[in-house]
Amino acid sequence: QVQLVESGGGLVQAGGSLRLSCAASGRTFSSYYMGWFRQAPGKEREFVAAITRSGDSTRLTNSVKGRFTISRDNAKNTVYLQMNSLKPEDTAVYYCAAGNWAGTSYTVVGNRYAYWGQGTQVTVSS
Repeated sequence: QVQLVESGGGLVQAGGSLRLSCAASGRTFSSYYMGWFRQAPGKEREFVAAITRSGDSTRLTNSVKGRFTISRDNAKNTVYLQMNSLKPEDTAVYYCAAGNWAGTSYTVVGNRYAYWGQGTQVTVSS
């Protein structure tokens, strides 16, 4: 079992920055690839970013490339999402997720993540 707790959300003006953190319980954090997803009101959940178990490779959805960065610190059992140049369309609840499907380095597919956090609200005002 892995428990995930997100933090760092809030209200920010367009062009501003936020850093989301996701702290994981347990001693096997490094055995999970990690992802960030978001869900805006009235919209489906969408993939934002993913990172491999070791942190040596990442993937970002096209709409956030050049603005967001995903990273992890396995010693601290934490994954981060640095968000710069925020836009109003980034407003959503952001969720972190952990997965460990065999043979999968990371994935954009939500149902290949076994554990999810409770979410943190990010609101970007124009």
